[in-house]
Amino acid sequence: MTDSPSVAFDLLTTQLLDDPDLDVSVTVTGLHVRGRLFAYLDDDALVVDLPRSRAADLVERGVAAPVVAGRAEPKGSWVSIADAEDWPELASEAHQFVGEPAVGMDS
Repeated sequence: MTDSPSVAFDLLTTQLLDDPDLDVSVTVTGLHVRGRLFAYLDDDALVVDLPRSRAADLVERGVAAPVVAGRAEPKGSWVSIADAEDWPELASEAHQFVGEPAVGMDS
């Protein structure tokens, strides 16, 4: 992607803002979908909210590191991703996971 984490995050942000759903917003805290934080830059790493099982798998394989306390209550688990090459895929997963509507209460 790029050597600079802030440039990589800016590129990622641009990609996500171009999402056809138009449900991504950017604030000083990070990237939001439907008002919920799903990703943010922390120093040189991207922090994303993923399903607990996916987060555990990434941590176990050394792709991610657990984040004890993220900037918001997670829907799943916060993990930190150092390799910017993995950011687009995992940010997209976090966007879909956090942005999916709650099951039930439709009837």
